[in-house]
Amino acid sequence: MLIYLEMIETPEDKDKMDELYQYYRNLMFSVARKIVGNDKDAEDAVGNAAVKIIENLEKISEIKCPKTKSYVVTIVKNKARDINRWKNRHPQVEISEGLQGEYVEYDGGDELTQCILKLPDRYRDWMMSRYGAGGEVCSMEETAELFDLSMEAAYKLDQRAKKKLEELCKKEGIL
Repeated sequence: MLIYLEMIETPEDKDKMDELYQYYRNLMFSVARKIVGNDKDAEDAVGNAAVKIIENLEKISEIKCPKTKSYVVTIVKNKARDINRWKNRHPQVEISEGLQGEYVEYDGGDELTQCILKLPDRYRDWMMSRYGAGGEVCSMEETAELFDLSMEAAYKLDQRAKKKLEELCKKEGIL
């Protein structure tokens, strides 16, 4: 919570947000947990909701009232749903602890997949996140946000990754 309080400029608003968070945190977590189904994502939803609440703190006049409770619950529900939508668009594969940081050999797939797997890590991660499996394409904005990049940097990374992939495909004789 201390990190979120650093976003707030005035001491009065910091106190207001701290009181609001202390009063509603269990409710927020419970609501988020019901939607996302696990503690980790519920914590993320509550954190995202806290940021949204801070951005709109001036809209809250009284902390312990039904209107504020409804507002807080609505925000945390929306943030939890955002997490579920993101997870549905970007399925994750669990990696066992024994494999983390290790190179994993992939025997299946076509020649293009093999070329993608030979890309440097950053380019490979970009291509997999942006263009994904099964032909599902994520927007440049979504992928830039995922990689914490400006749009200009995202376009440049996309361009470089495609160029490197093209070079690998030519080298392998599939282009």
